Amino acid sequence: MAYGIKLRIWGDYACFTRPEMKVERVSYDVMTPSAARGILEAIHWKPAIRWVVDKIHVLRPIKFDNVRRNEVSSKIPKPNPVTAMRDKKPLYFLVDDGSNRQQRASTLLRDVEYVIEAHFELTDNAGNEDNEGKHLDIFRRRAKKGQFFHQPALGCREFPANFELLEDEMPTSCYAGQSKDLGYMLLDIDFANNMTPLFFRAQMEDGIITPPSPLAMEVHA
Repeated sequence: MAYGIKLRIWGDYACFTRPEMKVERVSYDVMTPSAARGILEAIHWKPAIRWVVDKIHVLRPIKFDNVRRNEVSSKIPKPNPVTAMRDKKPLYFLVDDGSNRQQRASTLLRDVEYVIEAHFELTDNAGNEDNEGKHLDIFRRRAKKGQFFHQPALGCREFPANFELLEDEMPTSCYAGQSKDLGYMLLDIDFANNMTPLFFRAQMEDGIITPPSPLAMEVHA
């Protein structure tokens, strides 16, 4: 891939939530392609480019942890601060009296490490000043310096992702020589079609997951 990159990602915890588990969060076994795209976009994204995840390498064993966390059951509706600012009304801090809290269980991944192989394509928004080499240089420079637009996360904002640009040989996966059926997994969201979720049957070969094209026959909405 002429304009491809390899990014190593690791962290203590991760939660790539299964959409069918809404009450108690349960993570997929591995990082989803949409989560991988989100990490790349956190480091460098412009309307002129579109990231395509080619492969996800799973380097460490898949391990789950069960935790219980206190969460709030509701939050301030977005229009309220906007209206207050527009009408020049005073804003107040709300004190949580405890009735707004709830305890939820989560099944998380622990001690994860991946390598994302990806490339980008120019979109219709690309101008004369945009070219592949320019955006590739920007991404590589930002990744080497650890720069990002917002903190890359491993599925949830509570679990920040460490990252580095991988320029050496690919590390060996602990699943080398094995095949594993991971079941149906979220591929991505079709933003051009009313934000329709797309799913595919994820197969891991030698620790590598190869996401199909969103237009492939095996992809289902």
